[in-house]
Amino acid sequence: MSSKFAINIEDKHYRFHLKAANGEIILSSQPYSSHAACEKGIESIRLNAPIAPIEDQTIEGFTKESNPKFEVYQYKNGDFRFRLKAKNGELIGTGQRYKSKSGCQNGIESIKKNSVEAINVEE
Repeated sequence: MSSKFAINIEDKHYRFHLKAANGEIILSSQPYSSHAACEKGIESIRLNAPIAPIEDQTIEGFTKESNPKFEVYQYKNGDFRFRLKAKNGELIGTGQRYKSKSGCQNGIESIKKNSVEAINVEE
């Protein structure tokens, strides 16, 4: 099984999830009003994720990166999460919650690797 962008409809909006080869969701999209816009979001991830630097917002005085970029942040309960922003600064996807920063960083690396060759499927 290979990685895939699983497109579905939720509450009259199109969304996709990037799933690793093991079926685990590693990135979820924002809602889109049309199927075409959803596919455009997938292409944005394919283009931006492999080249996007990581802006670690959990470090005091962190270095601001230019878009596209992954932003790593931390919840008050200690969980870590990331979001991927496009060249224009718009949010194109978020990762799952992770208990450790290293897990979060591994999630980003998985997206960089899996997004390029993932196939699009309707679910």
